[in-house]
Amino acid sequence: MIESIYFDSCALNRLTDDLTQPRIRAEAESVAYALDELKAGRVEWLASTILSLEVSRNPDVRHRNETIALLNLATATVAPDRATAARAAALQQVGFGPFDALHIALAEHANVQTFLTVDDRLLRNAARHLSGANLTLENPIDWRRRRQPWLIKR
Repeated sequence: MIESIYFDSCALNRLTDDLTQPRIRAEAESVAYALDELKAGRVEWLASTILSLEVSRNPDVRHRNETIALLNLATATVAPDRATAARAAALQQVGFGPFDALHIALAEHANVQTFLTVDDRLLRNAARHLSGANLTLENPIDWRRRRQPWLIKR
């Protein structure tokens, strides 16, 4: 079975960030790896209309356009409905921000297996409130290491 992934905007935007910092460069390389896996047919990427909206709000025109172009690679795009809006509202009640809650609700609704984010706060909040869920939230570096265990430094 092909693994399905969902990027939040901070992960997707990592490709246009300043790559002089080692962590940012490693995260960008891992996002690029995920996109390579997508192009090779080894993963599918579910995007959302909320992701498109969030990306379109980037004030840097060049970065915005580069990221919008990536959205065309998505296998499918999902949109919120009443059920995902209700789930997002419940997630906001336990401390998720509005966009994060919508992203998670849409990924859950689309039965995505892995949600990729570089947002440490979101990852910590997910660890507290989404344990036992079918959706795994991971940093792209950790996701890549899981898929390529020989990359793990000993």
